[in-house]
Amino acid sequence: MDSYKRNELIAGLAMLGAGIAYLILTLNLPRRGTVDAAFVPWVLAVALCLLGALQLWAWRKLPDKSAEPAEKPEAIDYSTVIKSLALVLLYTALMEPVGFLVMTALYLYVQFIVLTPADEKVKHLRYALIAVVSAVLIFYIFRHGFDLLLPVGLLDF
Repeated sequence: MDSYKRNELIAGLAMLGAGIAYLILTLNLPRRGTVDAAFVPWVLAVALCLLGALQLWAWRKLPDKSAEPAEKPEAIDYSTVIKSLALVLLYTALMEPVGFLVMTALYLYVQFIVLTPADEKVKHLRYALIAVVSAVLIFYIFRHGFDLLLPVGLLDF
């Protein structure tokens, strides 16, 4: 078995194992209804199990590439990684004073720009629209669906 196929198998087994362990830990959380503190961890555990199973299913279908020459690995764009990390740190630092809605919309908009490939044109209007709609939907879901308070910051009228 070549190293690529072996790495895919290990990744699938690790995801499935972590998902099962997380699911077992999640089942021990106290339940108070359908949507409670254990709901999101349960969804994440099930999703991790599904991803592990899909990874193992895809691994089965991989051809054996031991006879073919190895592909040249892609170069890592460290500037994009550093910019994304800086954006996450700035987002977390300014969340409380500025507020969830404003910071989430700004973060998403700038992150879309950072992740746009250099050879493509930045679609400012589309990115701004997606960022604002996503921020409002996430705020609404957490505030009214999960009954959790998020920082309002500058929008505290």
